[in-house]
Amino acid sequence: MPLKRRPFSIFTLSFLDVMCCGFGAVVLLFMILKHEAIVKEQVQKVDLGAEVALLEQEITAARAGTSTASGEAAALERELARLIAESATAAEALKAARAKLKPQALPAVSRKDVEAMRAALRKLETEKKALLSELNEKSTQVRAYAGEGNREYLTGIRMNGRRTLILLDSSASMLADTVVNVIRRRNMDAAAKRRSEKWQQALDTVDWITARLPPGGEYQIYTFNESLEPALPGTSGKWLAVDDRARLEQAMGAVRMLIPEGGSNLAKALQAVRLLQPQADNAFLITDGLPTKGISGSSRRTVSGRERIEYFEQARSQLPGGTPMNVILLPMEGDPMAPWAYWGLAMASRGSFLTPAYDWP
Repeated sequence: MPLKRRPFSIFTLSFLDVMCCGFGAVVLLFMILKHEAIVKEQVQKVDLGAEVALLEQEITAARAGTSTASGEAAALERELARLIAESATAAEALKAARAKLKPQALPAVSRKDVEAMRAALRKLETEKKALLSELNEKSTQVRAYAGEGNREYLTGIRMNGRRTLILLDSSASMLADTVVNVIRRRNMDAAAKRRSEKWQQALDTVDWITARLPPGGEYQIYTFNESLEPALPGTSGKWLAVDDRARLEQAMGAVRMLIPEGGSNLAKALQAVRLLQPQADNAFLITDGLPTKGISGSSRRTVSGRERIEYFEQARSQLPGGTPMNVILLPMEGDPMAPWAYWGLAMASRGSFLTPAYDWP
């Protein structure tokens, strides 16, 4: 008699074991992910009270130092005014004494009095020159600028020179230091673009440089993306006087109204160094990476790393000799060759190379 086939059932003990193990694994994975989220939330809650208190103390100390310097300057000005008044009084007294003297009577005593007055005048003039020199040393900056970072980071950059040129990169990459954030901010409104932290650091850098321009010198500020424009319209190819404070403030106001956009054509920026005559004694380049446009101004939407190096070499060939190029390179991801390339440009032109901290200047 043939054996009866045993019926098949999917709900065997082995199948139930597999189902229970799978369910246990899901529960364990859920508990691990939930614990990691709790840990991240706890880590993000950092107490910054101590840092805030330290920064407030530094700000208070800086304001106290500024008040002290202002008091000293006021005291020196009062002393100078007193010396000028004494000098005028002595001059009037000498004039009156000479008017009283008769031509036939010039005794030796009168001559001694005149010589004593002349000696007193010479002493007062010497003190006046010393006070004026001290006042000039306290006010060598043409504009005031107070930052939060340590501005001694620029020790290696030469801040003197008769003619100073500033080149500011205003391309879209100056909105952020990552590609994702650049794309995100590029679609925001104009006010949000201007408030970008990286762009504000670039503007503060220009502000810091203009505050230290040597009195009596000349300057020019150009901004560049796919095109090159002077900060003040109508001043292309012209040097502006540092002593014209109103125009300098106007130039900085125009720079702060810019909106970063478009690509970066470094060749056009360095051509400005060649076109400005007389040639610049000192130049500052504020940028964040290799150019995305060549001399011909290609309209391609994307460029490779090799092409960006080629565009940089084209731009470098436009720089004339004799002008030190001080490069201030802001951060940007995905551009590892930029520090090497700009360092070589700075060293070849006898300039300086700087990658500033996030809180500079």
